[in-house]
Amino acid sequence: MTGWQQWVTRPQQLWLRRAVFQVHLWSGIGIGLYVLLVSVTGSILVFRNELYVAATRPPVIVAESGPRLTDVELSAAATRAHRGYSVVRVARTRAANQAVPIELKRGSAVINRLFDPYTGKDLGSTVPLGIWLVSRLIVLHDDLLAGRTGRTVNGAGALLLLVLLFTGMIVWWPGIRAWRRSLTVHRHVGWRRFTWDLHSMLGFWTLAVILMFALSGAYLGIPQPFDQLADWLEPPTDANAGVRIVDQVLYWLAYLHFGRINGIGIPCGGPGACDIVTKSVWAAIGLIPGVMFVTGAMMWWNRVVVKRLRTQRQAKDTKGSKGASGVRL
Repeated sequence: MTGWQQWVTRPQQLWLRRAVFQVHLWSGIGIGLYVLLVSVTGSILVFRNELYVAATRPPVIVAESGPRLTDVELSAAATRAHRGYSVVRVARTRAANQAVPIELKRGSAVINRLFDPYTGKDLGSTVPLGIWLVSRLIVLHDDLLAGRTGRTVNGAGALLLLVLLFTGMIVWWPGIRAWRRSLTVHRHVGWRRFTWDLHSMLGFWTLAVILMFALSGAYLGIPQPFDQLADWLEPPTDANAGVRIVDQVLYWLAYLHFGRINGIGIPCGGPGACDIVTKSVWAAIGLIPGVMFVTGAMMWWNRVVVKRLRTQRQAKDTKGSKGASGVRL
């Protein structure tokens, strides 16, 4: 039987397939937590506009008591409350009973605080905690809280996800007689087999989506190689300025990555039930790489960790029984 025939009928016996399986297994464990992080944060951020609206608080109202402080007096109160800072801007509102936002700066540090226009009391940050948390979540997803370096790491992580994707395609193939079994999840097969079936089924049916997330993530993190490839495939000229096919492909990669589904022809006219449904679907799709890691980690635990613990326990029991047999009464 040739290698090709064996691949078609019984691929599990091929050493190359077993080697690819090990690459897939350990690379998945290696970057799995990263994949889970970007998967969960990305799905949450599909609703970032809704989260911002929910976290936005109404204007802070104060009690009117006597004449309002002037901008100079408010600035003095602000610098007394925050030693070492200087006032950059006093954004007084027209409403006499609303707190006044003041921006202060010390070196490169900038803070924005609310002050009572009558007493000069510091009433807290102008940015609600919910707004700050959503903003930090965006930075975590985009840059891993590490700026340009974090974005580059994100791009590299997306390329490693491509490795997982292609090795997973090889591992998925069960042979010509059993390939249909890997398209669905079967009942009454035990949790180990169920986990394998779920992992295989999701990998097959969501292949295109995960490929899109991986390619778009790599492009957003490391755009230069993609731009260079685009220029090589379709060199820019005066005639094709603004109409290159490669530019459209890169645009849609980024557009779909963020779940901006309204732009692909779904008739959703802004906020509403249709918009929420399409975003919910996209958020659920975004969780699939994370689910793939969880099911893969469960299989790794069963195949590697549990097997190793069982072997160590058996060796310990054997050693103990030998020691007991040598005891004289």
